[in-house]
Amino acid sequence: MEIYSKETKESARDYALRVLKGNIISLDLKPGTPISENDLAAQLGISRTPVREAIIELSKAYIIEIYPQRGSFVSLIDPKMVEEARFLRRVMDAAVIEMACDLADTEGIALLEENVMLQEFYLSKGMTEKIFALDNDFHRKIYVVAKKDIIYEIHSTIMIHFDRVRSLSVFTVKDFKIVDEHRQMLEAIRARDKEKAVALVAKHLNRYEIDQKEIIKQRPEYFKL
Repeated sequence: MEIYSKETKESARDYALRVLKGNIISLDLKPGTPISENDLAAQLGISRTPVREAIIELSKAYIIEIYPQRGSFVSLIDPKMVEEARFLRRVMDAAVIEMACDLADTEGIALLEENVMLQEFYLSKGMTEKIFALDNDFHRKIYVVAKKDIIYEIHSTIMIHFDRVRSLSVFTVKDFKIVDEHRQMLEAIRARDKEKAVALVAKHLNRYEIDQKEIIKQRPEYFKL
């Protein structure tokens, strides 16, 4: 499990939550992995209480399952939860990218351009392990450009169900067409072409429905079937 540095003014609970979410999405904490409050608290250098609070918070979104007398475990990937998260993402992303087409200024375009250029660089060098984090950051930046970054943070927990499939798509199916699709989204925003931008979002998110079928074949132990 990767341990991140605690941010200034970040509460112990939020720190534990961020570490758990990041490692569950990246699959460093794989579906079915037990979560020890004591071990995690020791690794993070905090008390058990904020760790327990973070675990309870994730259990409310069905990301972690708590079993009395047995402990806490990272939930298996539930295709129904994945589809519900993808539906929310499709609705929200379509609306937000339309707003980004209206609101993107020179600074906003530069933020997105920098991200896409890094994706293209790492892809060209075969450093594909870098792309998933940049993928997440690209979509977050569209919300920032549209001035809807708070909404992004609010629905980020439920998105973990979908994000784990996205992560598996990159690392298992090795689908890197997403980089070119990100470039196309950026160009649509730059051209203020709302119709094209929304169509690209739909195409981008529908890709994972196909990928999930292949992922289940390769990693059936990760899924609740």
